[in-house]
Amino acid sequence: MKNKKLKMGMVGGGSDAFIGAIHRRAALMENLVELVCGCFSIDPEISKSSGRSYFLPDNRIYNSYQEMFEHEMTLPEEERLDFVTIVTPNKFHFEPAMMALERGIHVVLDKPITFSLEEAKQLQQKVEETDLILALTHVYTGYPAVKEMKDRIAKGELGKLRRLYVEYPQGWLADRIELESGNNAGWRTDPKLTGKAGCIGDIGTHAWHLAEYVSGQQVTELCAELTTFAPGRQVDDDGTAFLHFDGGLKGVLTASQIAKGEANNIRLRVYGEKGGMEWRQMDPNKLIMKWGNKPEEIIHIGNNTFLGEFAGWDVRTPAGHPEGFLEAFANIYRNFALTVMTKRNGKEPTKDMLDFPTVYDGVRGMQFIETMVEAGWNNDIKWQPWIE
Repeated sequence: MKNKKLKMGMVGGGSDAFIGAIHRRAALMENLVELVCGCFSIDPEISKSSGRSYFLPDNRIYNSYQEMFEHEMTLPEEERLDFVTIVTPNKFHFEPAMMALERGIHVVLDKPITFSLEEAKQLQQKVEETDLILALTHVYTGYPAVKEMKDRIAKGELGKLRRLYVEYPQGWLADRIELESGNNAGWRTDPKLTGKAGCIGDIGTHAWHLAEYVSGQQVTELCAELTTFAPGRQVDDDGTAFLHFDGGLKGVLTASQIAKGEANNIRLRVYGEKGGMEWRQMDPNKLIMKWGNKPEEIIHIGNNTFLGEFAGWDVRTPAGHPEGFLEAFANIYRNFALTVMTKRNGKEPTKDMLDFPTVYDGVRGMQFIETMVEAGWNNDIKWQPWIE
């Protein structure tokens, strides 16, 4: 039994969903996980047709997540789900996640972790009470180049950090496409479903998480501006912040969904006393090292002897063969799965296995949103302490 794959259930992720297929492909990539059940849509017919297209039997395709958890817990332990992946609008993260944890089921959640900071804190408390595993899919920290960047900074290759720039421009919400059908902009721009932040909650949290993950420092205060450019939209679609970190680092964060012509042009630059580093998500296997007294270096990510062990753990291919979004997602699922399996066997997971975002990242993400909203809509630009 202990050598069996983990059994995954899903809430959301049906044929009418945007990110569900990415989660399934990523979860299954390492052959550690199998999909056994799910409630794939609030529409029972879509849930049923989606589950059948995933080759599930009808008795493991559910009309609601409540029904799924209730029925799964009646099955023998070797048959029922081990963890659930929740890929729904933010409003519907908390209840299925809490229900799963209360039944001893591990959880993978899309970000942001919940609709509100209070809900995130409740999940943290439940995780601590149950000793279960909750993973959060801040996917960009799953890239091997980002891990190499983090490792080199931790080893002091840049010296004391001084300045960080992180930017995440998109252009898909430059117009009010939420008023049209056939896209997933509707819930992402509806504060009743997405929460009090739009762009900042959706992609700004990714930029913030990258900054803290790579630098090894945490934001203590920020000064921000949020803007809604599309007339009539109810949430922000653009935001900028100056960041102060607890290790003395100072940063600038920009996130925009109205930058016409941009897709997911994430860029991260970090500068220290000795040099700098740069990474772009659209050229994911290249890390640029910058020096003041010698030519810049280009580090090509792959199975190379010059990479550190920390990044090497997450590399799948020889140099020159690109690893991208799916592989970064899969690294989170792989590390989560290995952690669950190792603990199930009564052993302690390694540092490499534990390298994935957790409930604590989720709580800090909600604190980031709260702090940005508090600071960003304030006409008197000032430093806002981190909201706890």
